[in-house]
Amino acid sequence: MTTGTDATVPPVAWRDTRKPLWPLALLVPVLPFLAWLAWRGTGDAWAWWLTPAVVFGVLPVVDLLLGDDRRNPPEEVVPRLAADGYYRWLTYLYLPAQYAALVLCCAVWARGGLPWIGAAGLVATVGVVNGIAINTAHELGHKRETMERRLSKVALTPTGYGHFYVEHNRGHHTRVATPEDPASSRLGESFWAFWPRTVWGSLRSAWRLETSRFRIRGRSLWTWRNDILNAWAMTVLLYGALVLVFGPGVLIFLLLQAVVGFSLLEVVNYLEHYGLARQRTVAGRYEKVDPRHSWNSDRTVTNVFLFQLQRHSDHHANPLRRYQTLRSFDSSPQLPAGYATMVVAAVIPPVWRRVMDHRVLAHYGGDLERANVHPPALRRLRERQRRRPATTPEPYAG
Repeated sequence: MTTGTDATVPPVAWRDTRKPLWPLALLVPVLPFLAWLAWRGTGDAWAWWLTPAVVFGVLPVVDLLLGDDRRNPPEEVVPRLAADGYYRWLTYLYLPAQYAALVLCCAVWARGGLPWIGAAGLVATVGVVNGIAINTAHELGHKRETMERRLSKVALTPTGYGHFYVEHNRGHHTRVATPEDPASSRLGESFWAFWPRTVWGSLRSAWRLETSRFRIRGRSLWTWRNDILNAWAMTVLLYGALVLVFGPGVLIFLLLQAVVGFSLLEVVNYLEHYGLARQRTVAGRYEKVDPRHSWNSDRTVTNVFLFQLQRHSDHHANPLRRYQTLRSFDSSPQLPAGYATMVVAAVIPPVWRRVMDHRVLAHYGGDLERANVHPPALRRLRERQRRRPATTPEPYAG
């Protein structure tokens, strides 16, 4: 069941009131240029922390002040909304801004002279820009249009995470909210335990999926048509070009920012399905993916900045829907804040457990056996339940 559709507005008269706000998503790759201006104007190396400060400091505050927007577009206007090229071009425009920011920061790194605090801020700045670019790649990579799928790989190139193109679409969306999915975090699993499991597991899964695709077709895996190899080749070419222009010293910078970038993706993966589980049917198969299997957030600001990634339940139930048409569902479990806030909570395990563990249990009516539980944490969680039973849990609608 969806929520917030304005039945008082005839579909023919409905307008997207957030249409002027969507270009704010392009602010993130612009922030490095503002940081550069501040650094040049003041000489203060702390200026390079502007991007992380805005994304993880300012945005959560603004998000809290402006609150949620749970309105959904009427289904009658969805075809018109999806066909509007305005929304599509905003995702395209992120890419040149992303690459311009990367070149600028490579030039600053190659110039040298930054104290360690400025160098760390420079790495964090580009890592945040390229990490959020993976969200743009995510939006583009789900579409049927060839150009958009190719641009998805372009957005993934700076982080060297091109295998996400394979694993996310053909692996994660198939196995989401099951113990078999390396990108679905488990109740009681910290982000720091999840990170190596998802980074290595997603890479291994992507390679197996692509190997299987070529084996079924009776073709060699070692071809430019291999979506992992051609994506990685794009990263090698990009890094090679930047090394030629800025010198070999820039390579360490590129590698460091890549780790920050794909780690930002993985912390978002961590919070999107934490503890949620698809149940087995009588036939022994997992139930169909539906809005109950992803955490949702309707916070206005972060949804605009992330091309509505936070309406993740509808995305998994309907992967081909464009971001401007995604809906909020009453049945979706809700995060207490937007992604910018929850990312900060996720990297501090005691905070995360305090905020989220009881919400997972409430979603399943206090039944720990229905959740996707981290095996090493099972005894601790059972003991906690015995000592402090869940109060007024929400019934599981399964």
